[in-house]
Parts: sequence; structure tokens; C-alpha cells
Amino acid sequence: MTKVFTTHGLCAGAGGLDLGFELAGFEHQHSMDIEPFAVRTIARNRTTWDVSQADLRDYSLSSTPDVLLAGVPCQGFSLGGNRQDSDPRNQLYKHVIRLAAENQPRVVVIENVLNLRTMKCPETGAPFAQQITRELEDAGYVVYRDIFKMCFHGVPQTRRRFVFVAFLHESPRGYHLPIPDTTATSIRNHLFDLANDKDQAPRLPNHEPAWGFCSAVHKETGERFSPTDEVVPIRFSRTASDGNPVRSFDDPFPAVDTATVWGWGQGNVVARRETKDRENGKHIRNPNADVTLWRIQASRLRSFTHREYARLQTFPDNWEFVGHNKRDIHKQIGNAVPVEFARRLGCNIFEALTCLENGIAFSEQPAQLSLFH
Repeated sequence: MTKVFTTHGLCAGAGGLDLGFELAGFEHQHSMDIEPFAVRTIARNRTTWDVSQADLRDYSLSSTPDVLLAGVPCQGFSLGGNRQDSDPRNQLYKHVIRLAAENQPRVVVIENVLNLRTMKCPETGAPFAQQITRELEDAGYVVYRDIFKMCFHGVPQTRRRFVFVAFLHESPRGYHLPIPDTTATSIRNHLFDLANDKDQAPRLPNHEPAWGFCSAVHKETGERFSPTDEVVPIRFSRTASDGNPVRSFDDPFPAVDTATVWGWGQGNVVARRETKDRENGKHIRNPNADVTLWRIQASRLRSFTHREYARLQTFPDNWEFVGHNKRDIHKQIGNAVPVEFARRLGCNIFEALTCLENGIAFSEQPAQLSLFH
């Protein structure tokens, strides 16, 4: 009989990490988050899960799980956020370690952004990655850590995440973290059908595609085009970027975040660099800058739906996001742990716990099935 292992999710957000571990075979024990819409999203999709809105700083566990999952806030570390070493959210990891020391789960998983390796803890001067490792070790854990590029773990984006996996007292002989695929995952199998509006009856939740994107810098021309013209993915924001905003279906996307706006163009798509009028133009932040900006025009344009962003984070199509407005939902999706990566990490840890149960060496094979294959 297969052993049942349990998880408890801290700062669970929209549920990506917790869901991935469920798909890997773990039994859900509880999820918590401070954001009310994230809690409502999880409750909407998993009516049998125990979920609570709470503050990690005064949180306690009612029972000890096998695996304590923690997606602590990244805004204080991230290049897309404030990136201030004094940001109080940077200290929330200490409450994960406090709960680990108090309850001694067999495994602790902490997920965050790449900048943990360089940003330094103001109290000790050590990089946060090193500081977190030391504190987990002081609590009795054997710590593994690495940086994972999502496109080599079944996720169609180049997003990179810093992950700690800590085993109480000992890990199985020969243990290793998940091994990356040899080829990157492209967006084709995740977005092509939605871009071309194929097989969408009945409509998916959080998916209401509407052509007619309005922008002060990008132009929908209305010019005649053939219905057979391919719909292409386009970045609408961050127009000073060096990268061409027109992307390919056969490559992964850049990292999905809470700020960048993506969309689609069809028919007579043109992307060119232009010099911004910094004397008479609107929204001039630096009048002395001379950078050229990308401007896009096409017969028709539309922005991504929430479902399309969720596909890039490998959420299943029946996972419905709850919020008052677009920002509420986009924030949940952008901050989530990609589900397929979480599933693979969960499979890795499930195998490790099974090995510890049976006193055998770790033997996980690199090749793993994807949710989308």
C-alpha cells in the first residue's frame, strides 16, 4: 500500500504550489494566505480543501504535515518589486523556519526569486540564500537549493526561481533535486489554440477574448487581411526593451509577471523602433533620454485573457481565478508558482520520502511526464 504524505501551504497565493503537490500524489492538509482573493480562488477550485486567510507572522499549525510548503512574498527581493533589503516582507521566511522548528515537518520547501543569491540580509551581511540555508540547518534540516529555469521543467516561460528543499535530519542516499529537460518548452501547445480561438465551446473560465486593443502607442489599423494570417504573440508594454516584441510560438516566453502586458496581432503586423517626442509627448519620465521605443501596428490587436496568462503558468483550464477587477486576477496569476514545475518538484519529494520510508537510495529518473503531453 502506498504511503500517504501530507502538505500544508504557507503563503499559498492562488494555489500553484499546493495544486502541483496534489497532482504529484500528496494529500492536502491546509492552505493559508493573507490575500482574501487568493484564498477565495483556492476555495472556489478545491471545495474540499481546508483554507484560511491569515498573517504568517502570528500563524500556527494545528497538526504537523509531512511537507511544509512556503511561497513567501518576493516583492522585496524581486527586480520587479522594491528590491530593498529592509522590506519587512523579506523577513517572513523566519516564520516558515519558526513553524518548522516548532512542528518538525519531514520536509520544508521554500520558493522565491533569483535575487536571493545576491541581496544581503541587513542583520548579518550574508546573502539571503546563505542566511536561509543557515537558519534551516540550525533548525535541524539538511538543505538542498538551486535555481530553476522554468522552461526546462515543462513551463513555457524563461522565469527562474530559487528553491530550497530541506529534509529533517537526513535525506535519502543519492538524493538530487529535479533534473532539467534537455530542450525548452515552447508556448505552442499552451497558447496556439486560444490565439486562434479553436475548440473553445463552451468558453473557458477567465477567458473572454476581445479584439480592439486600444493604446496610445500601438495601433489597430483595421486594414484588410486574410483570415488565414497567423495570429502572433506581441509584447505591448516595456517598449524600450531590446527584444523584439513580436514573439514565436516555438520558443518559451520571457517570465510572466504582474506588470508586463502581452497580446495578439493578426494581419499586416509591423513592429518598428521610433524616437519618442520628449518635448510634446505624453508621460515623459526622462526628457534627456534618447532610447527608441517599439511601436506595433496590425490589422487587429487584442490583449491576453487571464486564461492565456494562466496557461503560461500551467494552471489547468478549470482553475478559476476570483477578483473584483483585472488587477486582482493578474496579480494572483503573475505571483503564482507554475503548476507543472510544482508537480515535478512534488514528484521528486514524494519519491524521496518513499525512499526514506523504505530505507533505500533515491533513484528518480530524469524523464518525467508533463501535464501537457
